[in-house]
Amino acid sequence: MSDLDNVLRDLTREGDDVDRLVAGLDPEQWALPTPATGWTIADQIAHLIFIFRLAGTAASDADGFKAMIAGAEHDFDGAVNAALADYKDDPPEVLLARWRAERAATVKALAAVPEGQTVPWLVNPLPPIILACAGIMETFAHGQDIADALGAERERTDGLKHLVVFAVLTRDFGYLSRGLTPPATEFRFEITGPSGELWAFGPEDSPERVSGPAVDFCLLVTRRRHRDDLAVVASGAEADAWLDIAQAYRGPAGEGRSPGQFAAARR
Repeated sequence: MSDLDNVLRDLTREGDDVDRLVAGLDPEQWALPTPATGWTIADQIAHLIFIFRLAGTAASDADGFKAMIAGAEHDFDGAVNAALADYKDDPPEVLLARWRAERAATVKALAAVPEGQTVPWLVNPLPPIILACAGIMETFAHGQDIADALGAERERTDGLKHLVVFAVLTRDFGYLSRGLTPPATEFRFEITGPSGELWAFGPEDSPERVSGPAVDFCLLVTRRRHRDDLAVVASGAEADAWLDIAQAYRGPAGEGRSPGQFAAARR
């Protein structure tokens, strides 16, 4: 099995886990608010439909992708929010069917990209494996919003390594979204997977270090939990400051989450 096959397998698994959260909901539950202000569970699934449709089109139809993102290059968040209007009248069963279809089509399209070829994307072309990792990040983040709305627990596996790798590669996004200059010093990341396996990235002798459990690290870089509520720790002034701004996605950081916001759920 190739590296891309491994990532696509875990992308499928992450989507299936979110599918289990919503498949049995009644229409009223689809309208529940999530921690993302103004977004319901239905909005979260609609967002994922659009993102997967975008990725699948990028991998299978470059010209169609260019048409889809026309005008969105400078305001991707605005384009995403506008796209939600295309799904607002869909009943839950239609949203669920559309999401399942887009997920399957995207996995198939990414798997079919010839080896060594990149896929057009919003800023720069990406290898399909990186776009698949981004899909895991999106599904993890919005799936967490849905789980929080329902008070549900998510299944966690070592498939999160792909999100961790993506977050390491995109370390600078938090700086760039705030108009800051990223530090020249490379960070050392030591992240422990759900199985207990240690995943290490960056120079062993770096004075700037980040460590902690993978689930907490992924919640941090998707801004689904405040750093104060996570077991992610930093050594070095730059690494410590990064914990405040970490994000594994481009564009505005969003409001994030407040310290202690989910304390009642943990109890």
